Amino acid sequence: MEDKNSNNMLKKAVAEERLKAVPFFEDAPCYPVKELVRMWRLGRQLEAETDNKTCMAQLQEFCMLRDSLQKKENAPQRIYLWSDGRMPVMTEYEDNSDCRYNHNPDFRPYLYEMLLPEGKEPKGAVVVCAGGDHGDCVLSEGYQTCLDFNEMGYHSFLLLNRTNRRPWTGQECGADVARAIRMIRASAGRYGIRENQVAFAGFSNGGLTGEACIRYYSGTQRTADHFPDYREDELDRYYGAPDAFLCIYGPRYKGAAFDYTNVVYPPVFFAVGREDSALDNLNAVLPDLLAHGVETEVHTFAGVPHGQGGITIVGEKTYPNFQLWLQLADVFLQDVFQRQRQK
Repeated sequence: MEDKNSNNMLKKAVAEERLKAVPFFEDAPCYPVKELVRMWRLGRQLEAETDNKTCMAQLQEFCMLRDSLQKKENAPQRIYLWSDGRMPVMTEYEDNSDCRYNHNPDFRPYLYEMLLPEGKEPKGAVVVCAGGDHGDCVLSEGYQTCLDFNEMGYHSFLLLNRTNRRPWTGQECGADVARAIRMIRASAGRYGIRENQVAFAGFSNGGLTGEACIRYYSGTQRTADHFPDYREDELDRYYGAPDAFLCIYGPRYKGAAFDYTNVVYPPVFFAVGREDSALDNLNAVLPDLLAHGVETEVHTFAGVPHGQGGITIVGEKTYPNFQLWLQLADVFLQDVFQRQRQK
């Protein structure tokens, strides 16, 4: 019994300390990458460690590193999506004392601008949303992917939204995506892009988040349709759904219902590893999308498991073939945006 209690106490301590580290990963543009990678590796070791003594030593090292992190000089600022009292809310969420989620009830969604150097003409804009409950996934799927799109000539926007099902609804996480897209469209002139050149790239749960935005905020749908008490502002006159959707190993779950009644589904690009269980979901959703006339491009990658987006930032190079999705997505986006220019 004593051993069991000790194990539970240690697990609780690990969960509490890792929760404190979440903002550092989610604010990845602000901190030295080398230190974040080191903390990412320590966190993954803590997940896998079964020996209590070793785990305690690792936890101490993890905490010391986390508490020593200092923001870079000229670190970017968070851009909050909603001013106080304006965020549309549906979920009753008041307690996270068990560290079940990576975000406490007072979490406010925000984004970071990761823009091209001044004077370089952008190909368009990409909003990037990591998977899971965000946290350390943001380092690879979020931050590194933003850098990759910068390298290919796009303005990137790292989105930290209320995470889908953890514990928030599709309407809530979708509203955050729509708000971010509207903010970008409203500043299209400043960014040097057209209003109809905004894509969304979502990984795993971030892919489900992207489809939630399309489901609830495309076509003529408005935020007030889903949140009757919501008060519109000047941003709500801009279209909230993306012009193109990059769904990276995050297709809708097999058997999940989707109501297309008011939906205008944008061209969608899928990239999934063949050793990823998400492939079963893709095989189920693809015929449904095609039956509803959705323009779809699909790429699968031999031998690749789940969660490989941006993983090169932590030194993982086991599946170099998966990195091809980036160049394929670039061609896809340029084709979509070229046709958008003719509208």
